[in-house]
Amino acid sequence: MIEGYMTINEVAEKWSISPRRVRAMCLEGKIPQAAKLGRIWVIPSEVERPLDGRITTGEYVNWRK
Repeated sequence: MIEGYMTINEVAEKWSISPRRVRAMCLEGKIPQAAKLGRIWVIPSEVERPLDGRITTGEYVNWRK
């Protein structure tokens, strides 16, 4: 791999989340300086994990009622 960059699988292992979630963060632009080279994403090694903005409290359960 390119010096100073990691793949999605390496970042997922480092942050203890799934590779699919890391890929989604890249697509949403939440990981700064992440770039797609051909078919793979490369992410800088020094980048910090962004905050996860998903709602997990159940606040919106049955919101239509």
